[in-house]
Amino acid sequence: MNVYEVGAEKLSLAKIDFILKNQIKIKLSKEAIDKVEKCRLYLDRKLAKSEDPIYGINTGFGYLQNIKVDSSKLTQLQHNLLLSHACGTGAEVPKQIVKIMLLLKIQSLSYGHSAVALTTIQRLVDFYNYNVSPVIYTQGSLGASGDLAPLAHLTLPLIGEGEVWYKDERMSTTKLYEQLNWKPLFLQSKEGLALINGTQFMSAYGVYCLLQAQKLSTWADTSAAIAIDAFDCRIDPFLSLSHEIRPHKGQLDTARNISELLKGSELINKPGKQTQDPYSFRCVPQVHGASKDSIAYIQSVFETEINSVTDNPNVFPDEDLVISAGNFHGQPLALTLDFLCLALAELGSISERRTYQLISGSRGLPPFLVKEAGLNSGLMITQYTAASIVSENKQLCTPASADSIVSSNGQEDHVSMGANAATKCLRVVENLERILAIELITAAQALDLRRPEKSSEKIESLMQEFRKRVPFNETDRILSVDIKSAVNFIGTYQLN
Repeated sequence: MNVYEVGAEKLSLAKIDFILKNQIKIKLSKEAIDKVEKCRLYLDRKLAKSEDPIYGINTGFGYLQNIKVDSSKLTQLQHNLLLSHACGTGAEVPKQIVKIMLLLKIQSLSYGHSAVALTTIQRLVDFYNYNVSPVIYTQGSLGASGDLAPLAHLTLPLIGEGEVWYKDERMSTTKLYEQLNWKPLFLQSKEGLALINGTQFMSAYGVYCLLQAQKLSTWADTSAAIAIDAFDCRIDPFLSLSHEIRPHKGQLDTARNISELLKGSELINKPGKQTQDPYSFRCVPQVHGASKDSIAYIQSVFETEINSVTDNPNVFPDEDLVISAGNFHGQPLALTLDFLCLALAELGSISERRTYQLISGSRGLPPFLVKEAGLNSGLMITQYTAASIVSENKQLCTPASADSIVSSNGQEDHVSMGANAATKCLRVVENLERILAIELITAAQALDLRRPEKSSEKIESLMQEFRKRVPFNETDRILSVDIKSAVNFIGTYQLN
């Protein structure tokens, strides 16, 4: 794929991942161009024939829906809409998520039910291809009437307003336009509303978190397999027979993954093991598997969403209808983002328990995995750190979607709070990566203390690369450096 043609086919998480990793340029497909132009022409003709009020097109917004706006002021109406709704605050949205927001907004507008002008979508395509990243803030969306504030900041540069990142420099849109010899756009009727109504803030966070979740789920299996061997566990809980009689897909896949990772290990086949292992080792297929199945369900919801039209009103040229509805409401995303927090937090919770067991001084391993315990504290405090992060994740699992606060003078009387679910989900993802990094440090240390016995070829190969980043802990040293290196290893090492 040299260029991704927006509107020619459906997006998937895998396709987005490929586009981003390979820095694929995008363009509108011929089909999308035809639909966009047809829809815009239909609305222009409809407005020319009738002065009847149509929500958001020739009226005010939200509670101001009943105020008719003169046809001579419709461009000003859309311009004012972007200015007034750019009300974000807090931290900046990460650039990689802004990139996804742009892609998803273009995809949604390409279906020809939003009545935006072709020039408007094309400018968004230019932003994407030129790596122009509008400055957006994490706070301000209720996740209901669309992600109004974040999307207003995303699209302010279209009219020459706001700030952007371009070539690693934060600058005004005015300066960007001078550099690129561009001119601000003058929005036509409905365009501003089409731009800021939609779920692309929540969706982009969800897409990013899901891509990370898939990777971290694989790492959870990998770090668990190393810990299982290092803790002198049995292979029995990973044999296929038990899982075939409780055949959840995630459970079956996890048991298979662990078995494959441990295949050929001297340690796993060593005689004289205890009859049973703690749940954090023995129940890895059941716990990791449940998270895998949850991630798969959540992915299905998001893959529906990113191929949908989520602004309002919806324009149907063939049916001669402009329907004011509620596709901007983020409830499907809010619920599943909260669910994703739970699924990922559990991977962290069971990981921390394995770390705790490894440093406990049992099964022939020294206390805190250090040779001269007492003089050295070894990996004692890594477990403290993991426990602290696990606790934070539990707090972040409080569902944002359980809340709703009335807005717009009661017109928007039930909201999803999906934007808050999205931003806290990213924090859970980042926390999980750190927890798994700590387990990896701990399991690698325990494995080295089992020498000269070896694990499987796959695990030994991974450990050889890991030791280039994080050396064996012979005596006490600053462990925050090791944790940072381990996090970087998880983020960059390609698992087979």
